[in-house]
Amino acid sequence: MQLKKIRLAGFKSFVDPTTIVLPSNLVGVVGPNGCGKSNIIDAVRWVLGESRARQLRGESMDDVIFNGSSARKPVGKAMVDLIFDNSSGRIGGQYAQYQEISIRRELTRDGASSYFLNGTRCRRRDIQDVFLGTGLGPGSYAIIEQGMISRLVEAKPEELRGYLEEAAGISRYKERRRETEHRLNRTNENLLRIKDIHEEIEKRLKVLERQAAQAEKYREYKEQARELQALMIARELQGLAEEVQQKQQALQTASVEMERLNAEQTTIESTMESTRLEYQEASERFDKVLGDYHGIGSKVSHLESSIQHAKQQREQ
Repeated sequence: MQLKKIRLAGFKSFVDPTTIVLPSNLVGVVGPNGCGKSNIIDAVRWVLGESRARQLRGESMDDVIFNGSSARKPVGKAMVDLIFDNSSGRIGGQYAQYQEISIRRELTRDGASSYFLNGTRCRRRDIQDVFLGTGLGPGSYAIIEQGMISRLVEAKPEELRGYLEEAAGISRYKERRRETEHRLNRTNENLLRIKDIHEEIEKRLKVLERQAAQAEKYREYKEQARELQALMIARELQGLAEEVQQKQQALQTASVEMERLNAEQTTIESTMESTRLEYQEASERFDKVLGDYHGIGSKVSHLESSIQHAKQQREQ
């Protein structure tokens, strides 16, 4: 497996889109200090999943994005694309059929990091799985840079063992074993958690059963109370209906009595009218009699005067 091309844009000193062609197995990059030679190795490590800013000679991961200069403005995204020749079929699995493998990583200033494998968006883990056992990786032995030899010589037994396992091609299986053990541990933790949850749910179920029994009793009592209330209302309505019936009968009796009294009132009014007429006639007769009485009284007075006068004349 051979690295054929490196395409960079906005990565460190490579602000403009740049393509570095690697035509053979032995390629040298020469130039003065500060021209960006080490940035090429940093780009390769970065694409292969390096997440430690110190290994990329920076303080934070944003330092890989071109930060501007006196003549250029800063850019908002860094992109590096690696093109590998896989004609030998070193990369197996689902990508063994591809003659070329393209790996691209992009990073924006808002912290969004994206990986692409043959143009398809993927995870960082997918990139690392592809190159397990091939010697390539963010910290693998296949990338030899300044200080790498001394690190190999001075490496601790555990670190040297890691390099040897990577060279022997068993790191892939150890990584899968480590992931499997990690998944088993997480599964055991989840089982313990599920057991705790199960016990907690059983406790809650007992409480809920008691609450359900109480709720059932409450529902029964509520139903009984509703039936009793309905019975009381029915009885009250029956009593009210009887009372209304009695009131209607009393009202009907009162209506009959009122009609009778109205008839009597009409009769009395007729009698009063006839009596008034009789009184008027009697009053007129009384006035006539009274007039006659006064006339007779005058005549009597006149006759008495005449008698008295005659008596006086007789005496004379």
